[in-house]
Amino acid sequence: MKALVLFSGGVDSTTCLAMAVDKYGRENVIALSVSYGQKHTKEIQAAEKIADYYGVELKKLDLAKIFEGSDCSLLSASGEDIPKESYAEQLEKTGGKPVSTYVPFRNGLFLSCAASVAISNGCTEIYYGIHMDDAAGNAYPDCSDEFNEAINSAIYIGSGRQLKVTAPFVNMRKSDIVAKGLNLNVPYRMTWSCYEGGEKPCGVCGTCRDRIAAFKANSITEVWE
Repeated sequence: MKALVLFSGGVDSTTCLAMAVDKYGRENVIALSVSYGQKHTKEIQAAEKIADYYGVELKKLDLAKIFEGSDCSLLSASGEDIPKESYAEQLEKTGGKPVSTYVPFRNGLFLSCAASVAISNGCTEIYYGIHMDDAAGNAYPDCSDEFNEAINSAIYIGSGRQLKVTAPFVNMRKSDIVAKGLNLNVPYRMTWSCYEGGEKPCGVCGTCRDRIAAFKANSITEVWE
């Protein structure tokens, strides 16, 4: 039994990686990181360090070409600024449509690629870290329970019933994920969340705000190195 973890080097995917290693053993876990033209390339550096920390194999894909032409503010080719507001505030402006940092069908694309890599490497399970905070208000529709059930069914059928998708946090808040990770001694100080591409986290983009709030809910205020 082997597992592949869709791995960004952030809080959620690192907790998934810890869970997979705990269940399968590091020798039976593969981490898959994807470059897609994101501004925050530091997440790839974080993924490398964390994969080394856990002693798991790290594979990489470059899918940046697919998103050429997108005006998603998360992409380096975009002239749009990363919003410095909470997701709730952003959704008020979008009228319930996905926020500007939504990368077009990213999770669908990543999971399809992950399925091919997983089958090719003898894995029977894919882990990924979507959670209900990201799905709330349709900010990221490909983080919803409905999406997860559909993609899991498609991959299970399309793989000849060899491969399943596991989203352990799909009905959890980010604070609950952190609580679970703390019990697994996840090295959160090594993770990267900020959507800006700077040397240090901005602290005010949507994902920085969520990270800070999740750690504060667990009585932790030091959330970065």
